[in-house]
Amino acid sequence: MDMPTETPTAELPFYKPQGNEIELFEYAWRNRLPVLIKGPTGCGKTRFIQYMAARLAQNLYTVACHDDLTAADLVGRHLIGAEGTFWNDGPLTRAVREGAICYLDEVVEARKDTTVVLHPLTDDRRILPLERTGETLQAPDSFMLVVSYNPGYQNLLKGMKPSTRQRFVAMTFDFPPPQLEQEILIGETGIDAGLAESLVRLADSLRALKDHDLEEAASTRLLVYAATLIKDGFPLLDACRAALVEPLTDDDETIEALMEVVHACFPEN
Repeated sequence: MDMPTETPTAELPFYKPQGNEIELFEYAWRNRLPVLIKGPTGCGKTRFIQYMAARLAQNLYTVACHDDLTAADLVGRHLIGAEGTFWNDGPLTRAVREGAICYLDEVVEARKDTTVVLHPLTDDRRILPLERTGETLQAPDSFMLVVSYNPGYQNLLKGMKPSTRQRFVAMTFDFPPPQLEQEILIGETGIDAGLAESLVRLADSLRALKDHDLEEAASTRLLVYAATLIKDGFPLLDACRAALVEPLTDDDETIEALMEVVHACFPEN
């Protein structure tokens, strides 16, 4: 499991706000409130957390949640070493001890026993009981728990219970409006304004098909991938196919239909 520690640097990650999310996050951090971020895949949730951690000069522990993630993966477990058994903190425990930000990405993908671990940290107690060691950690003021998920992927088995959602201050992310998305592409990749406008127009056309032929919409992340390839000299149509079409579907007929949309947006290529 990839659980890197990200140390704040003097240079902030590139981020363009869509609304008052920066101010809301800062207010929540100052008042020791946990935050829930809802939004589709690739709309900027993780980049926002990276940006806020750097802005607040806080270390960040990021956990990509999945079906096999258990409470022990978050809290820690006893391991066997050369000198016998020893306790190894998980990323959540390390974040609590250090007073860092712990970000659980796609939290609803994790096993249900993780919710029990999170509850004491999301009310006024702000504690993390470690049953295996007999410790009860009190979270410092600087500690913050942030979780995210994609509501579009929710089902009866992998939804977040209302009783859990109500433990968080929540914000909803979506794909940026066209002008802002163009600014993001330019800022991330350095492409010219005309190409950025055309790529965003293509993304809007592809997103219009989400409810018809596609499970997921073309994300801002995929747009950045396409722009990066084109900026480096890769053929435009091939870049759009590799970064915007192929990741959305495995069906050959759908791929060809999406490529027709690409050709319509870039008729000169």
